[in-house]
Amino acid sequence: MKPTLFVLAAGMGSRYGGLKQLDGLGPNGETIMDYSIFDAIRAGFGKVVFVIRKDFEKDFRDKILSKYEGRIPVEVVFQSIDALPEGFTCPADRAKPWGTNHAVLMGAGAINEPFAVINADDFYGRNAFEVMAADLQRPRDKKGDYSMVGFRVGNTMTDNGSVARGVCSTDNGLLTSVVERTAISYDKDHNITFTDENGQIQTLDPKTPVSMNFWGFTPDYFDYSAREFVKFLEKDLNTPKSEFFIPLCVDTLIRNGEATVRVLDTDSRWFGVTYSADRPDVVAKLAALHEAGQYPTPLFA
Repeated sequence: MKPTLFVLAAGMGSRYGGLKQLDGLGPNGETIMDYSIFDAIRAGFGKVVFVIRKDFEKDFRDKILSKYEGRIPVEVVFQSIDALPEGFTCPADRAKPWGTNHAVLMGAGAINEPFAVINADDFYGRNAFEVMAADLQRPRDKKGDYSMVGFRVGNTMTDNGSVARGVCSTDNGLLTSVVERTAISYDKDHNITFTDENGQIQTLDPKTPVSMNFWGFTPDYFDYSAREFVKFLEKDLNTPKSEFFIPLCVDTLIRNGEATVRVLDTDSRWFGVTYSADRPDVVAKLAALHEAGQYPTPLFA
């Protein structure tokens, strides 16, 4: 059975401004998401499911989905702050979405096979999709047998400011923890550093694996997520900025002994438009990939 690609496209880029998902960055106006779909098709994924906001649907269907017709089956599901389990009502003053793992829950009715989760506005690279597709198609004999693409932090940096990354700890290739570091940046000597919870500056080896929200799950993850979301709401329903993130749920399952997560190495270089100043560099990098023959021009003829 071919795996499914689940694309998280419901958010807006607050630091960049506007709908990054519709920004044409490739030589023929391709979006970053177009490259992910292209790479997923050639890696062997069999379907794409997008989670979006309902008010984004017309633009999305007109400008995005029309390109994929006849190339791969696609479905759309919707994330809204009112989509809560029975017994819970969204607080009237809640404006913020419930987070990435809430978005994943929206796919429960559309996905019945192993699936990968990615962000819509990150360029992950061909090799990342290849290693994930291969892992999703291996035999499994238990629940909670998951995976994650572990990008080398040195392949995920920007020169235009700090970035947030889930810094991973591993044991024999299995994830033991993901710690969100919100201000990783280059210092004056081009070392990769962050300030820890004690106010101490720490240096990261460029090969340190980090999570870029490229996860591999089986459908049982929806059941675990639904259970953990109820626990999250019982605690944080009325906390306006609280969010139910994928690493939060995964970390709980690992600590409970209910899941193992293989960290898949990739030599792919991540890039994305975290800041407006990143845009020209991303445009240049995509043009270079086309010129090198790694992608056809146009991407979807």
